[in-house]
Amino acid sequence: MESAPHRQIRALYDDDTIAVYQAYSPEIAVPALAAQTFVAPFGFSRMTWIKPSFLWMAYRSGWATKPGQTRVLRIHLKRPGFEWALAHSTLSHYDPAHHTTEETWRTDLAASPVRIQWDPEQTLSLKPQPTVRSIQIGLAPQAVTHYVNDWITRIEDVTSVMHHIHTLTKSDPTAAQAALPDERPYPLPPPLATHIGATLTPPAQTR
Repeated sequence: MESAPHRQIRALYDDDTIAVYQAYSPEIAVPALAAQTFVAPFGFSRMTWIKPSFLWMAYRSGWATKPGQTRVLRIHLKRPGFEWALAHSTLSHYDPAHHTTEETWRTDLAASPVRIQWDPEQTLSLKPQPTVRSIQIGLAPQAVTHYVNDWITRIEDVTSVMHHIHTLTKSDPTAAQAALPDERPYPLPPPLATHIGATLTPPAQTR
């Protein structure tokens, strides 16, 4: 992981979908699993954050032990919807290397339905990696409507997987590492990567 680009989306994905994670109380998770999308009492009127990184979700939820975060959901999204969110996003913090002026950034942020944060990726011991960032995507109500109604293809409960890997970290870290989801670099067109502040990487060399 140390050799990964500074800012890169790494995710479990296939040709059609990409997986993200959220953690909730059973009161929200159980109805969502039954409906295979989010329904009341899920909050439709406030920002919700999705994360492609399993380990970042482990960190955020304390391995699914924190109050209100005891059920970890893996949500499979249509890739066009996920990329719509990226294309309509603004970085949540001002970056003079990325924005023309702070005033322009504030204007964009106020109008944007999606916010992007790059936070330190985590290790199995939930220690931040200072040189590797993991993406978090904040969906404002306008984007939440698309998320719930248009993008979700499947929701699965991976709480037991998270607990199992947590147990392995204490007894067999090698097995814990092997049990992690196969998160690979997600392919982004260069303009979209630039828009979200991702690290541009050179194309693979062909033999």
